[in-house]
Amino acid sequence: MRPASQFVPAARVLHWLMALMIVSMLFIGVGMVTSVSERHDWLLAIHKPLGVAIFVLAVVRLIVRLRNPPPPLPADLPAIQKFAAYASHYLLYALMLTIPLVGWAMLSAGGYPVMLSHSMRLPPIFPMNAAAFAVLRHLHAWLAALLLLTFLAHLGAALYHGLIRRDGVLSSMTGIRRLG
Repeated sequence: MRPASQFVPAARVLHWLMALMIVSMLFIGVGMVTSVSERHDWLLAIHKPLGVAIFVLAVVRLIVRLRNPPPPLPADLPAIQKFAAYASHYLLYALMLTIPLVGWAMLSAGGYPVMLSHSMRLPPIFPMNAAAFAVLRHLHAWLAALLLLTFLAHLGAALYHGLIRRDGVLSSMTGIRRLG
């Protein structure tokens, strides 16, 4: 049985796996939209299935979180910081679920297939429409930028808890018990 101050192992594994995937996806996305070389097609071929994987894992992660509530935040944490922690987590989950769907809808609106492999294609989820494609493309980019900013705030908060407050919040996700 896990200590009440720790996330369940499945939540920790999903957290770190998805963190790696999301950071990779952000770099791939930036590289993809700034490249006109042959790398563009290669990055696109990685971007689409990785986005689908992030969406699927976000759903699994949400189920794990609903079935296994996270450890409580420290009792002495100021109310504004507790609010920021809860709000940022809701925002992260919303973005992990929304961004892949917006990307899929964008590609559908542009008439582009969402290929997961050479033979596995996802069906379109939005009718072809050039104007919608343009709007969804900008929305996808803005949501990705918001994800990056939220991720950086999350990382900053984790480091604050681990290095300054040393209150066990960071160790609850690393699984490494704090010393002293």
